[in-house]
Amino acid sequence: MHAHQIRRLFLDFFIRRQHREVPSSSLIPADDPTLLFTNAGMVQFKRTFLGQERRDYTRAVTCQKCVRAGGKHNDLEQVGLTKRHHTFFEMLGNFSFGDYFKKEAIEFAWEFVTSSQYLGLHPDRLRMTVHNTDDEARRLWLAATGQPVDSVYLLGDKDNFWQMGDTGPCGPCSEIYVDLDWRPGQNRRVWSQAEFEDRAESGRLLEIWNLVFMQFDRAVDGTLTPLPKPSVDTGAGLERIAAVLQGSDDNFHTDLFAPLLEHAGRLVGTPYPGSMEGTGASYRVLADHARAVAFLLADGLYPSNDGRGYVLRRILRRAVRHGWLLGRREPTLAPMIETVIELMGDAYPVLRQKQTAIAETTAQEETRFLETVEGGLARLDTVFSGGARVVGGDEAFRLYDTFGFPIDLTELIARERGATVDVVGFEAALEAQRARSRSAHQAAHLQRGAARAHDEQGWRELRSEASRFVGYQTTRAETRVLAFRAENGRVEVILADNPFYVESGGQVSDMGWLEGVGWRIAVDQVRKHPRGTVLSGPWTDGAPFEPTDLVAVVDAGRRSNVERNHSATHLVHWALRKHLGEHVRQQGSLVEPERLRFDFSHHGPIEAGLLAAIEFDVNEAIWANNPVETREMPFQEALALGAMAFFADKYGDRVRVVSMGPSIELCGGTHVGSTGALGLFRFAGQGGVAAGVRRIEAVTGPGAYREVETVISRLGAVAQLLKSQPDQVAKRVEHLLGERTKLEDRLAAALKGGSSAEAGTSQRLEVSGVAVTVTSSTLEARDEIAAVADQFRERSTNAVLVLVTAAGRGGIHVAVSEDLVARGKKAGDLVNRLAALSGGKGGGRPAFASASAGDLAKLDLVTAGVPAVVGQWLGG
Repeated sequence: MHAHQIRRLFLDFFIRRQHREVPSSSLIPADDPTLLFTNAGMVQFKRTFLGQERRDYTRAVTCQKCVRAGGKHNDLEQVGLTKRHHTFFEMLGNFSFGDYFKKEAIEFAWEFVTSSQYLGLHPDRLRMTVHNTDDEARRLWLAATGQPVDSVYLLGDKDNFWQMGDTGPCGPCSEIYVDLDWRPGQNRRVWSQAEFEDRAESGRLLEIWNLVFMQFDRAVDGTLTPLPKPSVDTGAGLERIAAVLQGSDDNFHTDLFAPLLEHAGRLVGTPYPGSMEGTGASYRVLADHARAVAFLLADGLYPSNDGRGYVLRRILRRAVRHGWLLGRREPTLAPMIETVIELMGDAYPVLRQKQTAIAETTAQEETRFLETVEGGLARLDTVFSGGARVVGGDEAFRLYDTFGFPIDLTELIARERGATVDVVGFEAALEAQRARSRSAHQAAHLQRGAARAHDEQGWRELRSEASRFVGYQTTRAETRVLAFRAENGRVEVILADNPFYVESGGQVSDMGWLEGVGWRIAVDQVRKHPRGTVLSGPWTDGAPFEPTDLVAVVDAGRRSNVERNHSATHLVHWALRKHLGEHVRQQGSLVEPERLRFDFSHHGPIEAGLLAAIEFDVNEAIWANNPVETREMPFQEALALGAMAFFADKYGDRVRVVSMGPSIELCGGTHVGSTGALGLFRFAGQGGVAAGVRRIEAVTGPGAYREVETVISRLGAVAQLLKSQPDQVAKRVEHLLGERTKLEDRLAAALKGGSSAEAGTSQRLEVSGVAVTVTSSTLEARDEIAAVADQFRERSTNAVLVLVTAAGRGGIHVAVSEDLVARGKKAGDLVNRLAALSGGKGGGRPAFASASAGDLAKLDLVTAGVPAVVGQWLGG
C-alpha cells in the first residue's frame, strides 16, 4: 500500500466516525513562540486541550507535518544513521476534546489496524502496552481485540505516561507494536515482559501508534486531579506504517524516500548502495533533508543565523557536507526539491505554489556554503604545500571556526592527500574556545553586576509608589519626584508620571527637559532601572535642583519624527512581505528622528523596479490615512487577529497590538495617530547585513521632503550644465551619449589607420625589414593610447608603431611587436632616442613606452627623424 493511500485511508476512516478533518498546521507554531517547530499533531490543539479555546467540533483527525531538528526534540545528528530517525515526518492523529475516551479510542485503533478494509495487519503480529497503573485500558484492549492476556504489556512512566509540562493536563499512554519478524502461517509468539522490552529496544517490535489519555490535571505538588472532561490525543507515524505495509523494517526503503535516494544517486553518479553502511548514510541524509528544507521554506521560514532560521541553515549545510562526501561539488538539494514536490505536492499544494522560490533559496544557500568550503580548501592547500602529513588540531579548529568545516570533512580531505588530522588537538582547541566564551560571559556578568551595584547607590527615596509611563497619552506631564540622586554635576530622577519613552524595540529614547521652581534640567539620557525609568541631565538654568513638583516635557517635534519613522517600519514590513514573500521577517530595526533602518530576512538585493513598487505601496498606505489603533489584549487573542509572533521574542500574557491599515504587529513603541501623518516615504538605500539578511534605510515626513528637495536641486543643476530644462534632461543626456559613441567609433577607426583625416598624418615605412607605422593623434589619455598600442601589437609581427600627439603637453609613444622584444629590442630605448630630438625623455615596458614631447615645435623633427632613428636602434 502506497503512503498516499495510507494517509487518505486514515483520514477517511475517522471522517466516517464524525471527526472533522483539520488541515495540517504550519511547521512554525502560530501560537507558541517558545516551541521551535511543530513536532506533534496535538500542537495546533494545545489551547483547546488547556481549555483556553473552544472549537465548533469535539472530534478531529489530521495528518500533521512535523520537524524534530532542534530544541528538546532534536533528531538531526541521528538522521541517516538509523532506520527511523527523520528531521521531517508526518504524524497521523485522531483527537477527542471531552467527547469519547479510552473505550472508543482503543476500538477505533484496533479496527483501523486490523480490518481488511484498512491496514489489514494480522492480530498475531500486534502487541499493546498500557501504563502499569491503567487496569481500565488493559481490560478495554482485551475486550476489543479478543486477544490473550499476554498480548498487553505493562510499562512505567518513562514509556507510557504523557504530560504537557511540569503541571497541567497529563495521563497514561497506550501503544501498538508490530512484530517485524512474524510471517503468515506462523504460530503466535509469546514473550516475557523482559523479552518484550528487549525486542522493542532492538527495533524488532516496532511502535506504530501512541494513544494518550488525558485524564488528570497535575498540580505543583504533583497531585493528580481527574479532569472533568477527559480527552484523547493519538499519534501514528506515517513513515513507520508505510514501512510495515511495504514489507520493510527501514523507513528509507519506502515509496516516501526511494525516489529521492534514486535521484541522489543520479546526481552524484553512483547509485544508493541499499543500506546505511558506508556512504549509504549520506544518501539517506540527502533524501531526508530535501524533505525538511522544502517544507520549512514552504511554510515561510528562511535561513538565518539565529532561532528557527539557524536550524534550517544547519540542515542545509549538513546536506551540502554529505553531498561533498559523495563527491558532489555543486548544489544537490535544489534539484532534489523537484522530486519532493512530485511526491508530496498533491497532499500539500503549497509546495507547488512556492516551488520556484523554494528551489532558488535552496540553491543560493548551498552555493554560498560551497564557496565557503572552497575557501577552506585553499587554506588546506597552503597547509599541504609545505609537505605536512598531519593537519594540526589548531588548524582543524581554524577550518571549523572560520570556514564552517565539520571535522569529518577535514578528515576526508586529509585522507585524500594521504594525511591525518589531530582530532584530539581539535577537541582541545574547541573546548578552549568554549572556556574563553564562558570566561568572557562571566566577566561581562560581573561587570554588569558592578554597574548595577553602583546604580543602586546614592539614591534618595522620597515616595514608594510605582512609576507610570504616560508617554502614550501625552508628551507633557505635571508630576513629582519619586527618587533622585545628584553627582558630578548631573541629576537623575525617577518620576511618578513619566512621559519619556526609554529605548526599546529599536526606537530611541525621548529627549526633552524638566522644569521646577527656579531650575531647569535638559534631559539628554533616558534609561531603564528596576525602580522605573531614569531621566538624567545637567543643570542648565536657574537655581540648584530641588525635588519639588515639576513639569516633564518631551521634545514633541523630535518625538513626532521618531513616531513617523517607527510607524513606517510597520508599513515597510507589510509591503516587503507582500512583494517578496512570507519568508520576510524583521531581524532588527533602528528608529531615529532623522531616519529608519530595517533589517529583514531575504536572500539578495531587491531589484530597482520592485523596490519602487514597495515604496509606492508604503506611500499608498500613508495616503489612505488609516487610523493607527493600539490595544492591549491577551497574547492568544492578538495572534488570532493575525499579529505576528517571533521565536526569539518573549511575550507576556497581555500584549500591545498596533494596527494600521493592512499591518498588525505586537509593539510597545509610540506611533502616529494616523498613517497620513507620515506625509511621504522614501527609500534611502539598501544593503546586506549577513548571509540571508538585508537592510533598507528610509526617511519620512520632513526627511523625505528634504530628500526630494535635494534631488530636485541636483536635477536643476544638471539641467543648467546641459543648457536644458529639468524635464528634458534625460533626452539631452541620451543625445549626448549618442554623439559621444559616434565620436569614439570614428576615433577608434582613425587610430587603426582607417581614416587619416581623423588621425592626422599616417605613413607606413619599412626600415631594415621592419614595418614602421608613424601616426599623429589628438589623444591625451595614456590609457586610451595604450589600448591602441595593445591592438597594434595583437595584430602585428616584426613591426613598430610610433604615435606622436601634440594635444595638451604632447607626447611620443612607441609600441613594439613581441618578436622584436624577444630579440632584445625595447620600446623604452627607442622612445628615448626619438624624444631626444625634441628635448623630451621617458620610459616604460619593453613592448610599450611613452616620453614627454619636450618642445612641441620640434615634434615635426621627431616624425621626420623616425626612419634614421629606427635604423640606428635596429642596428644597435
